[in-house]
Amino acid sequence: MDLIVRVKEIKGHCPVYKVGDAFVLKSGYRLVTEIPLCMHSLASLLPHYNALRVSEPGEWGLGGKDDKTKAYVQCLDPMAYTGGGTAIFEISRVLYPKETGPNQS
Repeated sequence: MDLIVRVKEIKGHCPVYKVGDAFVLKSGYRLVTEIPLCMHSLASLLPHYNALRVSEPGEWGLGGKDDKTKAYVQCLDPMAYTGGGTAIFEISRVLYPKETGPNQS
C-alpha cells in the first residue's frame, strides 16, 4: 500500500511547501517526489508511516474529524517562535487491486 502525503494547510510562512503540494511513499520505503522536501516534514511522518500502511488512521489517533480514512500530522517548525511556517499534512492510503499494484500502470 502506498501513502499520498498532501500539504493541506500552512500556518505562517513555509519556505518549502505551498498548499496542494504532494509526494508519495511507495511500498513503505520509496519516497517519490517532484518537489523539494523539508526535513521537518519527514521527521513528523517517520513515527507514523508504517502504521498507516497497515491500519486505519483512527487506530493511532490521527484520523480526521470529517474523514476518518485520512490521517493528519504537522511539521515540527514552531512557527510562533521561529517566524517560519507549520505545514499540516493530509495522508491518504492508496489500495491497489491484487492483479495490479503500485508498480503496474
